[in-house]
Amino acid sequence: MAGSSSLSSLAKRLQGKVALITGGASGIGETTARLFARNGAKVVIADVQSELGSSVSEKIESDSGQPVSYVHCDVTKEADVENAVNTAVSKYGKLDIMFNNAGISGKYDPSIFSTEAEDFNKVIDINVYGGLLGAKHAARVMIPEKKGSILFTSSLAAVIYGGVPHAYTASKHAVVGITKNLAVELGKHGIRVNCISPAAVFTPLAGRALGLDEKTLEEFNLSIANLKGVKLDVNDMAEAALYLASEESKFVSGMNLVVDGGYSLRHSSLGIDKS
Repeated sequence: MAGSSSLSSLAKRLQGKVALITGGASGIGETTARLFARNGAKVVIADVQSELGSSVSEKIESDSGQPVSYVHCDVTKEADVENAVNTAVSKYGKLDIMFNNAGISGKYDPSIFSTEAEDFNKVIDINVYGGLLGAKHAARVMIPEKKGSILFTSSLAAVIYGGVPHAYTASKHAVVGITKNLAVELGKHGIRVNCISPAAVFTPLAGRALGLDEKTLEEFNLSIANLKGVKLDVNDMAEAALYLASEESKFVSGMNLVVDGGYSLRHSSLGIDKS
């Protein structure tokens, strides 16, 4: 009976938790929303893709039996982010997990000569400022509770150099820095802050940015992988988020969890040549 109870607890690692996920309508965000719901969390998906966000939330709720809702949110607009956090609290009474996952790659050209102000500013606005706004409003409701988990999506681009656009690289390095800064600031309130740096896993966003389909990117990953015999997919990122959101990581804060099979230990560049 003890073993059965332990397995049941493990199967619902977020039982009773409330999670808000930006960029939750597709890619890493959608996969994480599904996994969080399967693990007992009530989930709010915040995204600019209204039709997709609504349909994804309905499907996840139907599949998991957990309450899942959608709220329109442009993370560069503070009123939208504030509303998303307030929606989670008004619907479910609290906010335990804030996953600042929304992001864009921008123009995929690693040359300094292709850098343009409009593209650079847009990438920074969404990837950095948008995440900071999410953390700000999550902290607003978490501090009185003296607990909470705030997560960010960074990138392998934060730990390797070369072959990645400068705007994207700058934004993801900034996310790691913000994570560590906030971990220090919010730790005294019992709030943990961590980020995940994924390798080049296939998502609709990554596919469009790199101009590669899922099979081609999969073959590329297998060819450059340091950890052989293991296929990378978006579920690996969701599992990392689940660990950092759950009580299993209750004393982990300020971490950049690099999910790359050790690639960055041996290579300094991603190795995708788009020239």
